[in-house]
Amino acid sequence: MSPLTYAEYLRMETLLSLQDPRTPPTSSRAVVLAEQFFIITHQSCELWLKQLGSDLDAAAEALVPPCDPHDLELGLEFLLRAGEVVRVLQQQILVLEKLPLRYFAAFRPSLGTASGAQSTQFRRLTTLLGNNDHQGTLYDAFAAAAEYHGQSVHDVCRLGVESGVLHRLAEALVDMGNGYWHWKMAHLALVSKMVGEGGGTGGSSGVDFLARRVTRPFPELRRLRGRMHHS
Repeated sequence: MSPLTYAEYLRMETLLSLQDPRTPPTSSRAVVLAEQFFIITHQSCELWLKQLGSDLDAAAEALVPPCDPHDLELGLEFLLRAGEVVRVLQQQILVLEKLPLRYFAAFRPSLGTASGAQSTQFRRLTTLLGNNDHQGTLYDAFAAAAEYHGQSVHDVCRLGVESGVLHRLAEALVDMGNGYWHWKMAHLALVSKMVGEGGGTGGSSGVDFLARRVTRPFPELRRLRGRMHHS
């Protein structure tokens, strides 16, 4: 058997063949490259969303009782990495700001009804992270872990560092939630810059549609932490 190469391991030939701009061949090279840039950025986001979902699933599973201190530390590792992935996703949005509007307007009709709102991986995050209306499976797992170790989430917030790894988990959840919110706000700003008051690609109302869906995860944790100002 021949030694495994870098290209074989990453399946580079397949990977680099997955960008298929729909811009007509008669368009300028600048427009074709702009659409390629658009595709690569979104494909990269989907890859990071795969890792993010996997890490958050693993974090939640590690926190489900019975969970010993090792399980809690393992959950924290997954959660901290997921937080960094969210920051990468925000940076991807900032990179997209380098897409010239005139080129986006040129290839946008080729997108048809395709829209990022159709991403099943992104919708899955709502189940994990929750929103203003429900807590999400990750927070539920954290609350169960705290209870298993004789504390409530309020206790963890009140005791701070005295709660040890539970405190670090709570802070990691807050950081994750804030990172997610920053990511969605960056996306909202990008869409506002690129389409103005126009409708969204998938037939939505565009900026207004997105603005109504910018929520912050873990509402109960944020509420309980806020009590520290009144203690």
